[in-house]
Amino acid sequence: MIQKLRPYLPTAIIAIFLTYCGVQYLTGDKGFFSQETRQVELAEKQKLLSDLAAERQDLEARARYLRTDNLSKELLEERARVLLGLNAPNEYVIRDHIAPARNS
Repeated sequence: MIQKLRPYLPTAIIAIFLTYCGVQYLTGDKGFFSQETRQVELAEKQKLLSDLAAERQDLEARARYLRTDNLSKELLEERARVLLGLNAPNEYVIRDHIAPARNS
């Protein structure tokens, strides 16, 4: 009986291999049916990237104005108020809640 099936063995192996490849093409991690999920993830990652790029530009601008060769008095006073709680002699600070301590 095995001798009768022996000529069909290569064809069966190729058919199993092609079936496996077809299933992986359709349903695998990078398959056809998971394309929409990847597009949604890509959109989320691009949004996060643009947010981080904007935050980086803001931080770079602040750092540029805090350097000794290009010191901005207004920015320095703002950072002192935020980090140390300092204010000008004619200003009053009224806090309605206690801010948690930051390690920065």
